[in-house]
Amino acid sequence: MEDTQALRDGDVSPGGGKFQGDRSNSSEPSCVSMKSNRSMDKPVKFEGRHTSPDLSEQLADTQGILRRKHMPSNLSHDTQLSFSRFKSNLLKKFEHLYEVTVTQGNPTLLKKLYTELYITESESGEISSEHEVRQIETQSRRAATEDTAIKCNDIFRPLPGQDKAIRTVLTKGVAGIGKTVSVQKLILDWAEGKENQDVQLIFPLPFREINLMKHKTLSLSDLLHVFFPETKEIEISCDEYKVLFIFDGLDQCRLSLDFKSKVKLCNISESVSVDVLLVNLIVGNLLPSALIWITSRPAAADLIPSECVHRVTEVRGFNDPEKEKYFRKRIRDQSLANTIISHLKSSRSLYIMCHIPMFCWISAAVLEKILSQAESGEIPKTLTQMYTHFLILQTNIKHQKDYDKTVKDEDIIVKLGKLAFKQLVKGTIIFYEEDLRECGIDETEAAVYSGLCTQIFREESGLYQGEVFCFVHLSIQEHLAALYAHVSFTKNCINVFDQTDHSLFTKVLNQKKYVSLSELHKRAVDEALQSKNGHLDLFLRFLLGFSLEFNQTLLRVLLTQTGSCSYNKEETVELIKQKIRANYSSERSINLFHCLNELGDDSLMQEIQGYLRSGQIAETKLFSSQWSALVYVLLTSEQKIDEFNLEQFTGAQNTADEVLQKLLPVIKESRSVQLSDCGVTDEGCAALASALRSNPSHLRELHLSGNKLGVSGVNLLSDVLKDPRCKLETLWLSDCEVTEEGCGALASALRSNPSHLRELDLSVNKLGASRVNLLSDLLKDPRCKLETLGLRDCGVEDEGCAALASALRSNPSHLRYLDLSGNNLRASGVNLLSDLLKDPRCKLETLW
Repeated sequence: MEDTQALRDGDVSPGGGKFQGDRSNSSEPSCVSMKSNRSMDKPVKFEGRHTSPDLSEQLADTQGILRRKHMPSNLSHDTQLSFSRFKSNLLKKFEHLYEVTVTQGNPTLLKKLYTELYITESESGEISSEHEVRQIETQSRRAATEDTAIKCNDIFRPLPGQDKAIRTVLTKGVAGIGKTVSVQKLILDWAEGKENQDVQLIFPLPFREINLMKHKTLSLSDLLHVFFPETKEIEISCDEYKVLFIFDGLDQCRLSLDFKSKVKLCNISESVSVDVLLVNLIVGNLLPSALIWITSRPAAADLIPSECVHRVTEVRGFNDPEKEKYFRKRIRDQSLANTIISHLKSSRSLYIMCHIPMFCWISAAVLEKILSQAESGEIPKTLTQMYTHFLILQTNIKHQKDYDKTVKDEDIIVKLGKLAFKQLVKGTIIFYEEDLRECGIDETEAAVYSGLCTQIFREESGLYQGEVFCFVHLSIQEHLAALYAHVSFTKNCINVFDQTDHSLFTKVLNQKKYVSLSELHKRAVDEALQSKNGHLDLFLRFLLGFSLEFNQTLLRVLLTQTGSCSYNKEETVELIKQKIRANYSSERSINLFHCLNELGDDSLMQEIQGYLRSGQIAETKLFSSQWSALVYVLLTSEQKIDEFNLEQFTGAQNTADEVLQKLLPVIKESRSVQLSDCGVTDEGCAALASALRSNPSHLRELHLSGNKLGVSGVNLLSDVLKDPRCKLETLWLSDCEVTEEGCGALASALRSNPSHLRELDLSVNKLGASRVNLLSDLLKDPRCKLETLGLRDCGVEDEGCAALASALRSNPSHLRYLDLSGNNLRASGVNLLSDLLKDPRCKLETLW
């Protein structure tokens, strides 16, 4: 059970953040325990370079660090010894990746197998309601270079150009993406004396363990003494030491964090409830100079008010190069590694999932075994196949470790599936002993169940009595839940969704005997489409995948009898196509296409790809299902979406406004949107503005020249530009009938968010002198970084020219290109511009 207890939350991943010095190049999975209980009682002895014969050497090392890092040198012998023991214990605990593989080898050093992850600064705005896998699929389409990567050791340091103190950092990321391993790597680097040595104490306090103390009343000192007994000799003071608290797994928090509470706590020795203690620590009433790092899955990130957070970062998983690095380091046989990489690339849905380090671990385990042993059967090409192979692989651990033979694999898998389904419907990912008992799992036998599915199910023992259970990753829970739903129907004709509703109508309905598997599929499709947060999307993919014959064959390895009932795959395929034609949201439609992929039907996609290859898409009148297929094909293309050109899709059959509305999901993921001379009107502009509002930080170039936008269209775009998350750098509005009102709205928006735009073309619009003055005021703003300004044929006269010249004298260092051709400028205006060019600070390179 030691290895099992070492498994942490959904972040059982091989990666972490990008760290200073690039010392590690690992890609191995980690299953890390953040516990700090029994291992703290005795001094730690290390092997190799960490060997310390006795505590006197550790004490000497610590004294050296104290002198180098300006820590008080008048500490008592016992206090210095406590510092030494504290660092040693953290080093001992975090230096290994506690992985439990089929070979059951020794733990591997983190620094040997660590692989970098892509971590960026993020917005603290609206939390996405999409399923986490959908969020990963969205992120996979975005170029890795669009945001500045942040090294994990630098998360409390401002980026270049930022002038702000950072006390509290919130790091978001989906399950399995590497949040906990990022925490582990930062602590390890600190404990080894490599990074963040201005911090004297780091306290990792995972929410899962704090939950077990939710009914306790104690002080911060008491809390730290429970988790870290060696701190009893250290007096924690904001004046003496720089301290970092790490709260890992906010999404698992079961405390009532009331940030509106009037209870103010300033004394670390004063006892209160744990939730009040944490709130006061986070808001800064308690130890205001202490650093706070909180990690969370996205759905729970808003539990911390934005005003309490100074920086939000996001762990985005592996970029494509890191995916390959992972498999080349994880698989010793490089020829086999190349084969695995090629196979994953051949399946777009699998390769996208490899952004999640946890999925890389699953894929590596499965494919290495299948390919290295030349096993017969089909190599997994879908998620259902991959996860079913993984379940078989992990079940075999039971046989290798010779667990109780009286416990049938089939019985345990069904019980685990029931638990997975019940908790999935509730929307919970961690559960307790009573939840196990409800599903026929006796808590006294929990060790057997955990051992059977070592990587699938794990137990966390708390500091006090009480045990917490969960599946290693949400996707594994969804796979087991779908397996339970499929087996319940095929063996016993039970529709598990009927059991989630206890109304009288449903009790009568439960007496009905189902005859066709398509009936279960129809109910599951409807339930998934009605879900507000898409929590059944991946479950639905797995459920449909189980109906195929080759997956049935795999299941027979686990289940002695999977049952049989009538099933017509084409009936289910047609049902899904009907739902696609019903014009659901793009997120729902995309998941339905993934469902068709699990069923092996790509007819809609092949049809659209044929139109794209022939170049006839603009001349083809598309049905609603074909538009959805086009969105799916474009979004799941191997090439990242960089430029969207509307002209490619508009023609006699498809107007610009219609194409804009149908392809908004694609536009949202594009870096450059080319809409010039396409006939976009106010209606299309409204749709475009809606797309940009939902994802304002992604778009960099917008070309709208030669369209009749009208006042309302320009006003809508101006509203988007006001958004501080908007990072638009190029805006072309030449010959768009921009009026004085529209120009005023643009100027106002750019004054409120002036630092990103680099190119603005307003040529061939009747702006009027007053609006040119507004643009001149924008240029005066020292935050304005505009480099190109097009005002050709805009009715600029001497007054406007004087305003421009005055503005550029105030802020002369950025503008490189100015087009004033086609305007009625006289000698005085030209002279003013000539005087500007004499200014040595002026960087103007082109003047028309």
